[in-house]
Amino acid sequence: MSSLLHRRASNLVGFWKWKKRADVCLCSCTQFNYRNVVSTTPEPDQIEIHKRKMLLWFSHLPQEEKQFGGYFSPETMHVDPLILEKHPEERAGLLGSPLKIQASSGNSVVVEQLFEFNGDQSENRGINVLLYGAVGTGKSTIVRKLVLDWCAGTTLTHFKLLIPFSCEDLGELTKAASLRDLVTRKYLHLKKHPLLSGEGNQAKDVLFLFNGMEKMKLDFRIGSTELCSDPNEALSASAVVVNLLRKYLLPEANILVTTRLSALDRIPPKYVNRYAQICGFNDPNRQRAYFTSRLLQQSGESAKTLEAQALVELLYLNLQRESQLAAACFLPSYCWLTCATLHFLHFTDAAAPIRTLTGIYTSFLRLNFGGEVLGKTTGTVGPNQDQQNSLMLYVVRTVGKLAYDGVTYKRTSFSEKELEQWIGGKTKTDEELRQLAVFRTDVLDFFLAPCVESCKHLPAELSEQDERRYVFAVPAMQEYLAALYVVLGENKSALEKLTKQVSVAIGQATEDVSAIVNIFSKFIPLRIFAVFNLLKLFPKLYEKIKTKNKSNIARTMAAEMFRKEDSHNEDVLDQVEQSLLGVHGPPSQQQSEAQPFELYPIFMGGLLHYGNRVLLQQIGCHIKSSTVAQITQALRNYLVREINKPQPPEELMDLLVLLYEFQNPRLTAEVLASIRTICLNNIRMTSLKCFVLGSVLSCAPSSYQLEELDLSSCLLTKDMLKMLWPAFKHTRNLKLCDNPLLESGACTLLQALPENQSLRNLSLMHTGLGDRGALELAERLQQHTGLQELNVAYNNIGDNVALTLVDACREHPNIHTLHLYLNPLSDVGKQSLYVRGVPKSHSGSGRRVKVLASVTEGSDLSEDWHPILSVIRENASSWDRERLQQQLKVFLRDLEWGRQQQRSLWKKLHFRRVEKGVRQTLQMLEKDTLPPSV
Repeated sequence: MSSLLHRRASNLVGFWKWKKRADVCLCSCTQFNYRNVVSTTPEPDQIEIHKRKMLLWFSHLPQEEKQFGGYFSPETMHVDPLILEKHPEERAGLLGSPLKIQASSGNSVVVEQLFEFNGDQSENRGINVLLYGAVGTGKSTIVRKLVLDWCAGTTLTHFKLLIPFSCEDLGELTKAASLRDLVTRKYLHLKKHPLLSGEGNQAKDVLFLFNGMEKMKLDFRIGSTELCSDPNEALSASAVVVNLLRKYLLPEANILVTTRLSALDRIPPKYVNRYAQICGFNDPNRQRAYFTSRLLQQSGESAKTLEAQALVELLYLNLQRESQLAAACFLPSYCWLTCATLHFLHFTDAAAPIRTLTGIYTSFLRLNFGGEVLGKTTGTVGPNQDQQNSLMLYVVRTVGKLAYDGVTYKRTSFSEKELEQWIGGKTKTDEELRQLAVFRTDVLDFFLAPCVESCKHLPAELSEQDERRYVFAVPAMQEYLAALYVVLGENKSALEKLTKQVSVAIGQATEDVSAIVNIFSKFIPLRIFAVFNLLKLFPKLYEKIKTKNKSNIARTMAAEMFRKEDSHNEDVLDQVEQSLLGVHGPPSQQQSEAQPFELYPIFMGGLLHYGNRVLLQQIGCHIKSSTVAQITQALRNYLVREINKPQPPEELMDLLVLLYEFQNPRLTAEVLASIRTICLNNIRMTSLKCFVLGSVLSCAPSSYQLEELDLSSCLLTKDMLKMLWPAFKHTRNLKLCDNPLLESGACTLLQALPENQSLRNLSLMHTGLGDRGALELAERLQQHTGLQELNVAYNNIGDNVALTLVDACREHPNIHTLHLYLNPLSDVGKQSLYVRGVPKSHSGSGRRVKVLASVTEGSDLSEDWHPILSVIRENASSWDRERLQQQLKVFLRDLEWGRQQQRSLWKKLHFRRVEKGVRQTLQMLEKDTLPPSV
């Protein structure tokens, strides 16, 4: 019976097994047929999706790059820095002078070569590469270019999958996650990808990239970080990275880690197969390639292209001289700053976004120090922790203090003892010493470099008497950091700092103090009670001291703007350009010998602008709006007081730059209300300076009027005139003498002037109008009804066009004087001009117009012979000598003829006196003894 039951049970089990196999087969067939019918296209490859997304993400340029007008892309602007492979024992060896890198040890490599197998490595284990470099050498740029090239299939093609991670992001994770979870969290399209399963040796085709390892805390001790080989096991992010580097998790995978110098020893050498150091741009040719890729990517206009080529050549000449700029541009970051500054100086136009020099330097620091901290400070908890640990704030309090001391005492170079004194001289705790060590290793060389000039005179072996000097990498950086140091209020006196600390402490406990005083006032002695009341007054006392400090900042800005010893220096924008391109030709004899710091007050004003304050807040430097309001209010009073005094054109240009950098229309309008004359003659105007002038004057109300705007001898061109349209709206007397405007420039000017109905005097002397430009002017004179005096002297205008101009002036309702001297006019033509300028009768058509064509008017002396000769003498050194000599000889002939027509002895003596003056001027021209032009 039992055997029968056993056979039936076996048959039943066999039946169920057969049925299960049949059901599975049927289900599989059904699914197969369904897929064939419904899904006609295969699923997209996960790796191709990954490449497309990575290409999109890493092609995105930061906001700082967009200020160039969108000309750049990662493909066109990248230049590979020098990468040297290092042996483990020399990995921490820092390079000395950037100009001596050629002699340093190590083989030059590219990243792809670092992942080539050699005999010392097992093919079953991946390669760990540690790529390190100082701040600004280009680590992040190399990572971005590497990812883009892999996506395009031009490098590291033997890796099927490249997975980049930001160690800053990983360091912020608090929840445990497995390796596959970390990948999925950032790259959802790679979820459950077989290359990351850990099965077999599939991971040999994977390259992990961890950028910025110094921002993670990695602990390789077994007791602190447990071993894990399962890519699906949840661990802390640092534990996952540690196990990958240990080759315990996905041992076949390859890993590239980038880090700074101070974090080199965080990974034990036994877990690193190869070390490589990024050494920046070690020679002028790499630097020139970078400048070319940047500056020549213009809009395609031939004029701008030629200007960009000239800039590159001037830069290259400066770099070849082993200048201080060459030492700075060893770091690619400073190459970026140089290009951004030159682009701002030379390619600013009305269509470009608003940019300021302060904004460029602030963006430069945000690019290099955005989100950077010195590490977690023990015992610090709360929202202000990032600010307290901000690396940039640490820079301001150390290097900024050094910069401020240099600006105060007019010094640009510092000894090693001074660096020791100002940077870390008062450190006490272990945490402060640790932060100082990290700062010196990673950051100090970014701002300070050995002085090239002093290094040239040092012996090969330094003695105790020989002292190496250090300077800021670029001169303007010293002024920027000094300005930031002041605006952030770091230059407080000991009393102010003590008062602030007491005020904050008491302010936080105000209610408690009040309650205690009210309770104990009945029991404590009167004197002690008075002390409590005094403590309650401390916050108010601090507010008064703080307000006084803000007024001091404003007074410092105004005083530094108008220093008498800097009054003969070139304007500040020219100084910035010379610091980059070098000085070509002899320096100005009037220029002060001391180092000028005229950018210092301008940077202080620019740092108060809201846009710059937002960027500074992102790097841990906070400027309160109340501080800005207090400084601005005090600054207005000081500026108005100073500009009421006569100022040289260079100082006035610097004031306009300050107002432009401030980007405060209300303050600008209030300051302009005290300015009635803007004299910028002999300032080398550029498109940027024209844009600055136009932008500043556009802040003035419509009722504002300038008595005079003098832009003589400023090298103005047609394109610059377009930027000056806002300036032309507000002036009564406009002087544009000695500018190469030509006919096209005259047309551009005439298009802008109808908007100014208050224009009374227009001087276009020596602007190259010619006959066609003068005719255009004659046709449009009726549009300028308020014009009273027109000067078109020295413009190569002939007889016929001159007569047309006189007729147009007679028909004009207000013009009473027309200057036509130094034009190639015949004797008959000049006589016709005088006759044409005077109506035959009072009832005749037209008005009387005084025509100044020579020192004579027919047989009489001109009333204006003296101003004509004065103009010639003042400009003779810059005008065509031969042309002037011919005109003076014509004047002599006119004077001799007129003297012969006179019967009065007194008039003949008057003619003789004028002849003597003309002959003296002619002799001075021939002997080249004329004074320089005014």
